[in-house]
Amino acid sequence: MLLSIITKNREQYKRLLNFVAALIIIFFFMMGFSHVWYNYYNSTMHDPFWHYGNLLMVGIYGIMYTTVTSLFNGFRLGYSKFMGLFGSQVLGIIGSNAAEMVLIALIGRNRMDLKPMFVLAGIQLVFSLPWSYAFTLIYTKMYPPRKLLIVYGNSNAKYLVNKMAQRTDKYSICAAVSCEESLEEIERRILRYEGVIITDIPGDLRSKLVKFCFEHSIRTYINPKLSDIIIRGADDFHLFDTPLLLSRNDGLKFEQRMMKRFFDILLAGVMLFAALPFMLITAMIIKLYDGGPVLYSQVRLTTGGRKFKVLKFRSMVTDAEKGGARLAAENDERITPVGKVIRKIRFDELPQLINILKGDMSFVGPRPERPELAEKYELTMPEFKYRLKVKAGLTGYAQIMGKYNTTPYDKLKLDLMYIEHQSVREDLRIILSTVRTVFVPDATEGVEDDTPIETKRDLIEHDFSKDYNLTDEEVVEYEEENGLPKR
Repeated sequence: MLLSIITKNREQYKRLLNFVAALIIIFFFMMGFSHVWYNYYNSTMHDPFWHYGNLLMVGIYGIMYTTVTSLFNGFRLGYSKFMGLFGSQVLGIIGSNAAEMVLIALIGRNRMDLKPMFVLAGIQLVFSLPWSYAFTLIYTKMYPPRKLLIVYGNSNAKYLVNKMAQRTDKYSICAAVSCEESLEEIERRILRYEGVIITDIPGDLRSKLVKFCFEHSIRTYINPKLSDIIIRGADDFHLFDTPLLLSRNDGLKFEQRMMKRFFDILLAGVMLFAALPFMLITAMIIKLYDGGPVLYSQVRLTTGGRKFKVLKFRSMVTDAEKGGARLAAENDERITPVGKVIRKIRFDELPQLINILKGDMSFVGPRPERPELAEKYELTMPEFKYRLKVKAGLTGYAQIMGKYNTTPYDKLKLDLMYIEHQSVREDLRIILSTVRTVFVPDATEGVEDDTPIETKRDLIEHDFSKDYNLTDEEVVEYEEENGLPKR
């Protein structure tokens, strides 16, 4: 009980810690820009700004840095590990300083030297490294990993456990309990931990456990079903005194589709022009390596199951699929050395900008799947065709949140989350997040194995207090030895 009270009080200071950390770096960067602006720009202008004009310039810089960095989650302590937080800061610094350079060039009619801004950006990059490390360390010390219990059913929960185990700084799955246990026993065990993970268990039991956790203010992580995701996109319907949820299931409105298409054409055209030199260099390197074709086309599926040929830079050997279609595996021997590099930095996807201009794809949407693989998935997962309700995309929610080795079922869930909440604003957020994935090394891992593995209790340290009929005193001793929260 005491631990619970301390934990709840400590939770109140999370936002304060994030605010203080953000305030420190924003203040430092604004003071740095203020020094550069006053001494290198305003003082050299023929008609310098007065007091309020200078304050406005510093304020604009602060707003730009805060906005851009927030888009990349550069102030969210605990969301990423140290290098992820630093990478977000790097993107925020580059983006905000680039925008400020454009503004300074316009004010000075392109006569101002931009070297001071480059020096400022270098100093900021150096400062952001210890800042990221220090506040990540402080956050980790103040908020140690939560001790969690997982309630599992007959389906495989091992993948979820392995994924959460990668963030030992946030989660510690201490014990597991089967949904076949009695409700009273499951509830008794839940009360011993700081949180509970509910996987794919029967709906009636899940409903009871969710209500139990709500009643006792216990943090609950729920692995959603597909129907849950669809319901999340529903609107409140208040025509009667009985609450209703309205799930329209008709996609974007006509004007939204027009805006999305305009946005696709504009952004794809600009990016194709900007990326053309890099595409030419990539094509030359691929050709020089083995003399094979530069581009590689595959038949993929888009809206309503329509087939089209997606274009990519070839990253594998020329006869990569002589034995049939299959996904790229981790350390796949078919990937060339050049292919490893262009896949890592996502340059292999650049020719798909042409597909976007043609209208086969959108900038954001579910990644287009091959017909033979989609057919294979639908044998055991008929809902996989739900992804075809919208146009295929160059990037998507499943790409920024998932990996190459994310299971098809999890990718389907992520794609449905996007489909139920799609908008131009959401597209912009996903595009910015896609840029961030370049700084995340494990975002391009291959699949390890698509063979399902049944969940067993020995995969996680099990709570033996019930199995051995321990007394209350023995349970207390067991808790102390294993660092578990007391009941």
